[in-house]
Amino acid sequence: MSTAPLIVCLCAAWCRTCDGYRATFDAVAQQFPDWRFVWVDIEEQSALVDDYEVETFPCLLAGQGTALQFAGPVTPHAPTLTRLLASLGGNPSAAVKDAAAQQLWQRLRPASD
Repeated sequence: MSTAPLIVCLCAAWCRTCDGYRATFDAVAQQFPDWRFVWVDIEEQSALVDDYEVETFPCLLAGQGTALQFAGPVTPHAPTLTRLLASLGGNPSAAVKDAAAQQLWQRLRPASD
C-alpha cells in the first residue's frame, strides 16, 4: 500500500460543476507529483462509496496512510485546492472526526492503489 498522500475527489457524471472541475483537479495533480490523485464517480463506484452522503460537489477526502486529514466540499478553483494541499502537507496530525468519512477513507485507500 502506498504511503504517498492521497487526494480523492467525489463527483458525479451528471454534475456540471464536476465536469469543469476535472481539468482543474488533473492540472493541480501535475503540480504535486509525489501525491496520488483519484477521481471517484459516486454512482459508478457506489459500492465503494456505500452510504457516504455527498451533499455538495466537488467533495474531497485527503490524507496520508490511515490519517484522514480533510473531508468535505471545496470551491471548484485551483487556488483553493492548492491551498488545501499546502496546509495538509504542513499539518500531518490534523484529523477528521466524522465516522462516516473515516469509514469511507478506509475503503478508498486500498482501492486507490
